[in-house]
Amino acid sequence: MSRYVFFPPADRAQDEIWQYTADAWNEDQADAYIFGLHRHLAMIADHPALWRPLPKPIQQKLNELPEVFVTRYERHLIFFKQLSSDRIGVISILHERMNLPARLFKDFRTLDE
Repeated sequence: MSRYVFFPPADRAQDEIWQYTADAWNEDQADAYIFGLHRHLAMIADHPALWRPLPKPIQQKLNELPEVFVTRYERHLIFFKQLSSDRIGVISILHERMNLPARLFKDFRTLDE
């Protein structure tokens, strides 16, 4: 059983990341990036000591969010929450240059739909 699951916004994001990478470079590079992202998520799910809480400035702007954690994989920030004692739910995967509070809030809001 996987220790992590993707919510729809994060699932769409990984598809978009794969497509962008395949278009910009090639499919092998896209596969390598996504496989690396999944290895990173498996490692994070197994090591809660590595979880970092959402930075205070973002948390203050998004005060409706439950406890959310963040990790970096290459140029992307991965936002997730704990689902149970042994699983995490990936809410959003955002490029570091995106408007993080706005995009995270949008992705979080879609979880209720």
